Amino acid sequence: MALQTDNLFNDIPATLQNEIFKTLAESGTVRIERIVSDGQATPLGEWYDQEGDEWVLLVSGGATLQFDGDTPPLVLKPGDHLMIPAGCRHRVERTDTGQKTVWLAVHFIGSNAD
Repeated sequence: MALQTDNLFNDIPATLQNEIFKTLAESGTVRIERIVSDGQATPLGEWYDQEGDEWVLLVSGGATLQFDGDTPPLVLKPGDHLMIPAGCRHRVERTDTGQKTVWLAVHFIGSNAD
């Protein structure tokens, strides 16, 4: 078997009309993806409400996440990571402009998912 390397920062265009989602690896109920944002945000009134858990790491750039309820917005900087449990309604309020925001997300079915 020939092992092959890649780089998380490869193939990022200079300008983005939309976020880029790229699956890096997946097996069974686990999917690892790279997300690249450049000023994108979740459209007003829309929320992510995922069936599985998501662990996310902000690799570069910056972002603000909003969670449904009384929780204050969460400002993320490079190196920040968090677990978003299944069914936790959230949205991306903003991502940096002028530099790419690169996320590493691991989606999986955890013990809290039905």
